[in-house]
Amino acid sequence: MAEVQSVKKNGLTLVSTFSGCGGSCLGFRMAGFRTLWASEFIPEARDSYRANAERRTVLDERDIREVKPEEILEAIKLKRGEIDVLEGSPPCSSFSTAGKRESSWGKVKAYSSTKQRTDDLFFEFVRLLKGLQPRAFVAENVSGLVKGVAKGFFLEILAALKGCGYAVECRLLDAQWLGVPQARQRTIFVGVREDLGLKPAFPKPLAYRYSIRDAIPWIDSVEGGNKAPFDSKGKKYSINEPVPTIIGGDTIGCAPFQFKVRTRITGRTGPHFKRVATEIDEPMNAITVSDPAQTRYEIEHCVEPDASMERHATGREYDKIGRGRQSKKYFQLVKPRADEPCPTVTAAGGNAGLASVAHPYEKRKFSIAELKRLCSFPDDFVLTGTYAQQWERLGRSVPPLMMRAVAERIRDDILLKP
Repeated sequence: MAEVQSVKKNGLTLVSTFSGCGGSCLGFRMAGFRTLWASEFIPEARDSYRANAERRTVLDERDIREVKPEEILEAIKLKRGEIDVLEGSPPCSSFSTAGKRESSWGKVKAYSSTKQRTDDLFFEFVRLLKGLQPRAFVAENVSGLVKGVAKGFFLEILAALKGCGYAVECRLLDAQWLGVPQARQRTIFVGVREDLGLKPAFPKPLAYRYSIRDAIPWIDSVEGGNKAPFDSKGKKYSINEPVPTIIGGDTIGCAPFQFKVRTRITGRTGPHFKRVATEIDEPMNAITVSDPAQTRYEIEHCVEPDASMERHATGREYDKIGRGRQSKKYFQLVKPRADEPCPTVTAAGGNAGLASVAHPYEKRKFSIAELKRLCSFPDDFVLTGTYAQQWERLGRSVPPLMMRAVAERIRDDILLKP
């Protein structure tokens, strides 16, 4: 986070809706934008956002349906048309390809720790867009919005966005080609106000991808749960000792962990996964990368007890699945290959016993520290709540590096174009 905070501001401003724990905002911050106002209705997500927020960012806690454009403008002391970018990721479970999507349309249903209707929230974003008239906007949703019976909603949304006075394009982007070690398809709308006379811009895919092992280079050191890693002198460390409560900053306390691993590794770390060797005795959340090309680290890796699948039916099924395969019994249960990007991380994956992407070698789910890297969040990004709640925050977020790639194109090809 120190690296993110040190990014030089480019003078461009952001207003964010449906902000979650701050994944999209973090991507814009990495591109030099300043977040003036953000909105989050879910208490647990709001707590996490606040723990990492920029100074002077206004965080509105209300249901977005209650927010008026003029209230936002008054809070940030700007006039209509002066905001550079409006960003938003309306809750998208109603359009997800997982489950019976259309059965919930038009209905109030469980969402995170609340109950609400979600299939109409994109039109709340349209309402604010029309009232604020920013120079550009970015709206994100799941890939299911452009598939099957949801296509009618997609066309209606596209027409509504264009009707606000914007040139609009929509593309299906995959995070694994934008620097994120996770296969995650997302529908991205980019709009440019018509008076600017410019076209929407999108990032080009990279020529390479990062694997699970790139993001979590110690992963082979904990294979099987009983292989003690070596220190720089060849001495084995014990991984059978419990770890005391770990405190990240002064805002969150975590329960004792199941075991710890302290190991010397060579791998990639930081927002760009630069190549480093590791050799210090620090909890992972306390590491700050100052000079990745020169610094040597040692990582102490902790795994939450709730990550274990041992006592659940999914754990028994895990033993039957080959690496790189998906369960035929539990559709969401996947045992990934460490040398490939992680499969999509879903919001419900942190709930005990529910099928989700699992660790390649251990009969458990990824730890939160591992999941942060697979979702391209900084190691010291603070997440509040239980293991399942922290997993949900990451599963619902736009990966910051994915949004940074989008923000850079808006910055360079639209807002700061020579």
